[in-house]
Amino acid sequence: MSDQAVLHVKGRVLVGADDVRDELWVVGGRISYERPGARDIRTVEGWALPGLVDAHCHVGLDAHGPVPDDVSEKQALTDREAGTLLIRDAGSPSDTRWIDDRADLPKIIRAGRHIARTRRYIRNYAHEIEPDDLVAYVAQEARRGDGWVKLVGDWIDRETGDLSACWPREAAAAAIAEAHRLGARVTAHCFAEDSLRDLVEAGIDCVEHATGLTEETIPLFASRGVAIVPTLVNIATFPQLAAGGETKFPRWSAHMRALHERRYDTVRAAYDAGVPVYVGTDAGGSLAHGLVAGEVAELVTAGIPPVEALSATAWGARRWLGRPGLDEGAPADLVVYEGDPRADVRVLAAPRRVVLNGRVVG
Repeated sequence: MSDQAVLHVKGRVLVGADDVRDELWVVGGRISYERPGARDIRTVEGWALPGLVDAHCHVGLDAHGPVPDDVSEKQALTDREAGTLLIRDAGSPSDTRWIDDRADLPKIIRAGRHIARTRRYIRNYAHEIEPDDLVAYVAQEARRGDGWVKLVGDWIDRETGDLSACWPREAAAAAIAEAHRLGARVTAHCFAEDSLRDLVEAGIDCVEHATGLTEETIPLFASRGVAIVPTLVNIATFPQLAAGGETKFPRWSAHMRALHERRYDTVRAAYDAGVPVYVGTDAGGSLAHGLVAGEVAELVTAGIPPVEALSATAWGARRWLGRPGLDEGAPADLVVYEGDPRADVRVLAAPRRVVLNGRVVG
C-alpha cells in the first residue's frame, strides 16, 4: 500500500467491548471514522481490535542475558506477527531504543533494567545491589525507562532453600516513593507470599506473576488498586523448574509445585475481588515470543469472562498503559480477525491482517 493510499477496514470494528462500528478508515497512518475523498483505497474485512498488548515481555533478552540487535528484531517481529503491537518491556539489559525509529516494529514501553538483590536473580539479567543502593538505582532506571521501573521482589534464598523477599520494607518504600516522585510506576517480580504485603503497603503499582496471593493479601491489592500480570504461560513451567531443583532445593521445589497447582484459583480470586488483571507472557527469558493468544486463553481457563480477558490485552490494557486504542486520530495499530474474538478468544491465535502505523505489515 502506498503512503497516499487509504485503508478501509470494514465488517465489525471493536472500539470497545460494547462499542462496535461498521467501518473505519486509515488516512495518513491514523484512524478516522469519516469517509475520505480518496480514490486509492484498499479494503480489509473482518473483526478489528486495537493492536494487542503484552504487558510483560522482554525484547533484547534471552535465557543467558542480553542479545544482539538482530535477535531483538526477530523477537519484536514474532510478537508483531502474533498481533502484539504494544509491549511493556518488563526489564531488559539491552538498549532497544533503536526500535522506536522502526515504524514496522511494535511500540515498546520500557521499565529499564531489572533491579535485584545481589546473587538473588538470573545471572546477566539485572543490576544486583544491596538495599542501601536501591533508591539510587530506582532513580536511574526511572530516568532511563518509559514510566516504569522493575524490581525483583523475591527469589530463592540459597541459605533457606526457598523463596523469600529480597527487600526490607523501608528500603522498598523509599525507592517506590522516589520512582513516583520522578513520574514512574513500579512493578515487581513476585512468586512467593511473603513479599507481597510489604510491597503493596509501600505503594507499588503492579506485581508480576503474583502466584503467592492469598485470602489475606487479595483484599489489600483490591483496595489499593494494585494490578497483577499473572503470566500463566510462564507459570505453566513451574513443575519443570521444580523437578530440576528437587535434589538441591526440595523446599523450593515443593513450594513451586504448590503455587502452580493453585494458579487458576489464585487468578480467579483476584479478579473476583476487583484486582485489575492484564495480559503478559514473560517472553524473552526462557519463553518464546508471540504467546499473547495463549495467555488470553489461559485467563479464560482461570475463570475470567472472555470479554474481560480480551480487554486485558486490548481496551483495558491500553487505558492502563496510557496508550490509545481505535480512537479518532490515533495511530492506526490494529489487528483483523476472521471471527468475533469476544465469542471465542482462540480467534486471536490466527490474525488475518496486522496493521501498524497505518500500514499492513502482516
